[in-house]
Amino acid sequence: MEQADKDYLLKTISRIPEWLRHDLVAKEALVRLRAEETLAAMLLDTLSKVPQAT
Repeated sequence: MEQADKDYLLKTISRIPEWLRHDLVAKEALVRLRAEETLAAMLLDTLSKVPQAT
């Protein structure tokens, strides 16, 4: 993984809302699933915006 990719991902992770952090450790499976899907969407969105090296 390129350093730019890592930087973009770390920036995204640092901005995760508190409700999402809380839901990622919830005991209820459906709550965790929603949080995991939200986080995955955030990360995919971030990666789609990383400038590609040529």
